[in-house]
Order: sequence, then structure tokens, then C-alpha cells
Amino acid sequence: MNGFNDYSIESFRRDFLSGTIVGVIAIPLGMAFAIASGVKPEYGIYTTIIAGILISLFGGSKFQIAGPTGAFIPVLLGVVMTYGYENLLIAGFMAGIMLFLMGLFKLGSLIKYIPRPVTIGFTSGIAVIIFTGQIASFLGLTGIKKHEEFIANIGEIVQHFNTINIYSVITSAICLVIILLTPKWVPKVPGPLIGLLVSTLVATLFFSGQVATIGSAYGEIPNNLPSFHLPDFSLEKMMLMLQPAFVIAILGGIESLLSAVVADGMSGTKHNSNKELIGQGIANMVTPLFGGIPATGAIARTATNIKNGAVSPMSGIIHGLIVLLVLLLFAPYASHIPLASMAPILMVVAWNMSERKAFAHVLFTKTSDSFILVITFLLTVFSNLTIAVEVGLILAAILFVKRMSGLLTVAKVLPDHSSEDKKVAPYVVHDGHDCPQIGIFTIEGPLFFGAAQMFEQSIMSTINHRPLVLILRMGKVPYMDTTGEGTLTSIVRHYQKHGGTILISGIQAQPMEVLRKTGLLHEIGNNHFFEHTGDAIDYALTHLNYHKCVGCRNFAFQECSQLSKHQEIGGKMTLQV
Repeated sequence: MNGFNDYSIESFRRDFLSGTIVGVIAIPLGMAFAIASGVKPEYGIYTTIIAGILISLFGGSKFQIAGPTGAFIPVLLGVVMTYGYENLLIAGFMAGIMLFLMGLFKLGSLIKYIPRPVTIGFTSGIAVIIFTGQIASFLGLTGIKKHEEFIANIGEIVQHFNTINIYSVITSAICLVIILLTPKWVPKVPGPLIGLLVSTLVATLFFSGQVATIGSAYGEIPNNLPSFHLPDFSLEKMMLMLQPAFVIAILGGIESLLSAVVADGMSGTKHNSNKELIGQGIANMVTPLFGGIPATGAIARTATNIKNGAVSPMSGIIHGLIVLLVLLLFAPYASHIPLASMAPILMVVAWNMSERKAFAHVLFTKTSDSFILVITFLLTVFSNLTIAVEVGLILAAILFVKRMSGLLTVAKVLPDHSSEDKKVAPYVVHDGHDCPQIGIFTIEGPLFFGAAQMFEQSIMSTINHRPLVLILRMGKVPYMDTTGEGTLTSIVRHYQKHGGTILISGIQAQPMEVLRKTGLLHEIGNNHFFEHTGDAIDYALTHLNYHKCVGCRNFAFQECSQLSKHQEIGGKMTLQV
């Protein structure tokens, strides 16, 4: 376990304080997330305890606080409604295996390549789903049926709006006001907990029996440890839950590593992404065996942990133990908590996770990223997270390839004799000033599948006269894939077939390695590769058909004035004196 070098009594004191504060905050959140996910509130508590302790023990982030999170709500609710709670446990366990393997095979760094517009899009979409999902509880509506579809849930609210309960609205409003004002008045006090306690007390004293409570909706919360239960891991059920498990694993990986990055930024530390995934995997394999739901790193709770002075993973362990202690001592009292008191907590969570500023920033750039953002957001809200992320990633990949292909430029060049360094430049080439025997091209940008066709067309369309020597300046080609290599091979073979010579100058290490592995290096010839363009030109000038040089007035190279004066004496070419 990392983070325990030079651990002291003072370190434990700070960890105990931060762990206690975060543990107190995690209690209402754990219950709220569980209820919103369609399961009993105690399952959220069990998840907070078990996952919180295990991820602190085995994870790769020093300050990570894990447990149920808002990001999982739409996914878990969809799984529960479609497959049932028992199958959710199977999906959670399988997701744990996937996360463990992702960490074991060092795939942690790959998750950071998910484009930000995609993560902002689905996070904002999830926030909308969570917020709207709490409107019914906030207003105390009755007769509401939960659906997977966003539109159907909004329809339920509209249809049953006339069942609004004024007592629920008052209870919700009290909790909401306290949550919003507490950070301003007493920032050290956890607003959600105070809001929950005060609104519950008001509802119990003045509206008893008038508002729905956790007890009336889900029964009394047991004040004992969760019992071990092995789900039915049949092959049929595991195949059925493969896709939901994959979605849970990917979302859990993204959320936990984002949280770890935030923790790094706040604390100046550096997390181990692969170890973090392994810790997440272990926790998500164990938690379902005790009835818990999938867990991941919680950004807000992790930030709170750091702000309150945590120095090691011990704070996360203490956070889990505090929740366990509260469960054992006070669980029966939680049954009196009104559902209306839970709604504002989740609404505030949704508002905070919505990334509205980042959303607006990307949206107003009016670029392809804006398009990806909007599509991912709309699909998350109106379809589901799986399709949203898949489409978002595909769109991002397509648009990235399009942008990258536009970076490749191919230009015909010649030396500029008017400049001191005699460097080659495209503006030198024009009608009446070009060499019919030597063609020089500068290629800049990645030579990959998205740009290979343009590369081939640019070269072939400008060498119809087939110069005797073709020089390709590849010093600014940072990357070449096998499609780019295949296109280059086609040009080389076409050229050599007609008696031409290919010379390459300034090629970088990666493209050179590709040519070596494919055998094209040997096919072109080692002696046809040059470090500098000048050396390639000198070599080319010794392989010309000097008959064609006689009388040429293009003077593309400095040597041309001499070569054009050659005359044939005794069957040999010589200079005219």
C-alpha cells in the first residue's frame, strides 16, 4: 500500500479527521445513489464501506475516496430495470474482473486518450438524467413509474404533476437551502448531512405520515453487517451481462482515473493508473458478493478528503470504517428519512457534475469538437450511455483522421540560388524553371491511411513526364503506417519499372523502421538514402542523361549551365571550352 513512508501519529490524526468528515458526507450520498439506481439504500452503504476500504488498500491514488457515484446511476438503473438486481451483481463482478485485467495489462494510460468532448458530453447528459430523475421525489408526486427512456420519465412527471405534495416540497426546499448555504456560512460542516438531518426532523415533527420515507418505500435499513452471497454465475447469465459489465468497467475506469488526476492536481502527487484499475477491479469483484453495487473513485469526496488534510490512503480506510460504525449504531433511524430530503442532495450532485462551464466553452468554439460534444450529450440523454460513448468515440476518430490527413502537404521544390543557404523551396518551381530529369518533392506531415491517397495523387499527377530521378524529402514525416508504406511502395515500383531512380533524404527513425521491417528499404537500396538533400542532388546529377541536358535553358541547378554546354566528341560527352 502506497503513501505510508514516514507515517506518524500526526499523520494519523490528520487522516482520522479527513476520513471522518468524508465518511459522514458519504452516508447520505451512498443511500441517495443506491435509491436513484433502483436498489435498496443499504446496498449503497455496503458499497461505501467495502469499496471505500479496498480501493484505499489496493488502489494507485494516495487520496482516492471510492464508493457509489452519480455517473453510474443511469447505467445501473437501466440494468436493474432490464435484468434485475441479481444480474446487476453479476455485471458488477464481471466489471471488476475487466478492470483488474485492464490494470494488469497496463491499459490504464489508454483511458486518458478518450477525447474530452466525449467525457464532457456524457457527464453532462448523466447530470441531466439524475437531476430530472429527482423532480418527482422533490415534488412528492405519486403514481410515478420509472422508465429507461428520458422522454417517458418526463412524460410521467407531466402526467402526474397534479399529485404534487406541498409537504414534500417544503421538506425538499429546507434541505436544498441548507445544502446551498452551508458552504458559505460553515464551510467545514457537511451540508448534505445537515440538510438531511434538519429536513428529516422537520418532516417527522410537523408532517408525520404526509411524506414518503425510506422506510415506507424500501423497509427498515438493517443495522448489521452485510452477509456473503454468491450470485448465480451461470454461463448464460454471464453472456447476457457481458455488455452491461463492459459499460460499467469503462465508465468506472474513466471516473476513477479522472478523480485520481484531480487528486494529483490538488496535492502535487502522482497516481499509478494501472494500480488504480487493479484496486478498482478488486473492490468491484468483492462488493457484489456482499450485495453492493459498482463503485468508482468519487471526485467530490476525494477533493474533500484532500482539503481536510489527508496525508495517506488511511483516510479512505477510516472513511469506510466510519460509515460502518454509523450503519451499526444508527441504521434504524435512517428509515425515517423522507425521499424528499434525498432529492435535493442528488440534484446538487447533478448540478456540480454537469461541467456546464466546460460544456459552454467547447460548444462556443464551434468546431468539430462542439459537434462531438452535442451528439454525445443528446445520445446520453435520449438513448443510452453505451451508444453515446460508442458514437462519440467513432465521430472523434473520424474527425481526427480528417484533421490529420489535412496536415500532410506534398510540394515540388528546387534550390533557390538567390538565397545564401541555397535551400529548396516550392516558389522556385514554375514554367521555364524546372528540371525534366530530376523531380524533388518535400513531404510534410504524417503519412498514414487517412492521407495516403492524397500523397500518391500529389506525386503521380506531377511526374507524368517521368523524370529520371525522383528525390523525396521526408525529414518532416514524423509517422508512417503500413498504408502509407504501401502507397510509397507502389510509387517506388511504378517508378523503377520505367527505369527511374528513387532517392530519399532526411527520413526520420519511425518511418525508416517501417521501411526496414517491410523490406522496402532494401528494395529502394541503402545507398539511395541520404541525410541531406544536397547529397541526394549531387548523387542525382551523376545519373542524368546528359544528352537531354545539352541546350536546356531551365537551369534548375547550378551545374546546369555547364551541363547544357556539353557536346559529343568521339562518342563521349565532354564540356565545351
